Amino acid sequence: MDWFKDLSPVFQAFIATLFTWGVTALGSSMVFFFKNVSKKLLNSMLGFAAGVMIAASFWSLINPALEMAESLKQIPWLVVSIGFLAGGLFLLLVDKFLPHLHLGFDKNESEGIKTSWQRSVLLVLAITLHNIPEGLAVGVAFGGAVAGIPSATLAGAVALAIGIGIQNFPEGAAVSLPLRREGYTPLKSFMYGQASGIVEPIAGVIGAAAVIYMEKILPFALAFAAGAMIFVVVEELIPEAQHEGETDISTIATMLGFIIMMILDVTLG
Repeated sequence: MDWFKDLSPVFQAFIATLFTWGVTALGSSMVFFFKNVSKKLLNSMLGFAAGVMIAASFWSLINPALEMAESLKQIPWLVVSIGFLAGGLFLLLVDKFLPHLHLGFDKNESEGIKTSWQRSVLLVLAITLHNIPEGLAVGVAFGGAVAGIPSATLAGAVALAIGIGIQNFPEGAAVSLPLRREGYTPLKSFMYGQASGIVEPIAGVIGAAAVIYMEKILPFALAFAAGAMIFVVVEELIPEAQHEGETDISTIATMLGFIIMMILDVTLG
């Protein structure tokens, strides 16, 4: 796809994150075909998404960040450690202030600043919180592909976008299907579900533009995105995937997601 290679990294990131948003919408569209979904299936989908994010954090972000930091004459372990912790701290602050509600919990268990917003809005904001680091990671990967460092390639950035897109399918379904079960119309449930992915193109463009114009922060930026993604996995996806029992199937799904993302990155990147 020569036309794609000839685009600027910012436009590449924009197109890639439009794709990941589109897959979120595709997952949300399941609400037109199903009204109910078993808790076991929902847990396995969230576990799969967690596995993809864990693998992407290392193979597509942390490992290239270490190599880039060394090539830029930085102290690899120090830069990556600071970036990783900064990413987690950023999401921690967002988690404390942004009103949101995790799947399977009552509205009185919502987190962030207390608000009178509807349950549906709080659920969408919870998934939106997942998508901020995902979009940022894709954008940083495409921005880093022009740095001339072997570990940062366009193919690797494409592999990351594909992996994020794959795990966005169950995330979109995980928002729309519970809303449909609670009595929302299929169209309204779909609109709420796909809306959770809108932030990805925004974060993707910001991430790509930042590293293009400030190349020396690329290792930090990659580690930052990884830290934010791991925070989401440990703070939200895994607890939600193991909520109300059925932990074995969600654990196996997590391992399967990890393997698929690893294969994508190794074969394409």
